[in-house]
Amino acid sequence: MISYNPKEWFSFIFQFHKGDTFRKLIPIMFGIGLYSAGVAWLEIEYWKLSDSSHVKNITVMHTMLGFVISLLLVFRTNTAYDRWWEGRKLWGALVNNSRNLAIKMAVMLKDPADKEIMRKLIPGFASVLNLHLKNADISHELFDDATLASDHYKHKPNQIVKTMMGRVDEMYRAGKLTGDQLIVINDELRSFLDICGACERIKNTPIPYSYSAFIKKFIFFYVMTLPFGYVFQLGYFVIPVVVFIFYVLASLELIAEEIEDPFGTDPNDLPLEKIAENIRKNVEELIY
Repeated sequence: MISYNPKEWFSFIFQFHKGDTFRKLIPIMFGIGLYSAGVAWLEIEYWKLSDSSHVKNITVMHTMLGFVISLLLVFRTNTAYDRWWEGRKLWGALVNNSRNLAIKMAVMLKDPADKEIMRKLIPGFASVLNLHLKNADISHELFDDATLASDHYKHKPNQIVKTMMGRVDEMYRAGKLTGDQLIVINDELRSFLDICGACERIKNTPIPYSYSAFIKKFIFFYVMTLPFGYVFQLGYFVIPVVVFIFYVLASLELIAEEIEDPFGTDPNDLPLEKIAENIRKNVEELIY
């Protein structure tokens, strides 16, 4: 049975996480509030528009466009979340494949030196892939193997897999692994680069700029025209209403913008470093 804690529920409302959009939007929300106050003052105090003014009918446009903007934002957030979730599934597969390979290596290999090599290389791939996807510098201190410290290879995940394959081939030629065993572990070795390529596809294929820019412009002009029509019904209360509407619409776009690249360093991105560390702990526990 799932327990319900009202205090915890309200904490999500009144406490702001570092990934919350509210703090990021405060300056713009403040500007929107001032703009709405200016429009309200002009219509109420300066122009003194009556209820028969055609400006009041601007709300008809908002009613028609509200449905359109909701569809666009739903599609935008769903597309971004699909990319985030696909990235999570790929790293989940990497966790499972790393464990499977570690278990097979632990059983098949008898030489402690060979086990130590695989104990380092298998979790090393996850650590290097994490840094590779973030375009971070990969320190040579991560590995003692001279082939891994070579600057000849610019694509470090490829370098790790090639080194693993080379080590496995040496073990096979030395009679430490049979041909059948080599076939058994081949799928896990191949899956590492398959996962790497799929992650690179997500990272290097962003949402088209024109589409993202159009939604931002749509939200901006939609919100900027809200005070003109709703001043007649709300008066100066139009200020918090317009600010809140902007917060909702802009937050959805901002969240989608963050999670469409799940391998970045934003608070809402995937915790790749933690996943890589869990892989290291699992492999070290399995191969000893």
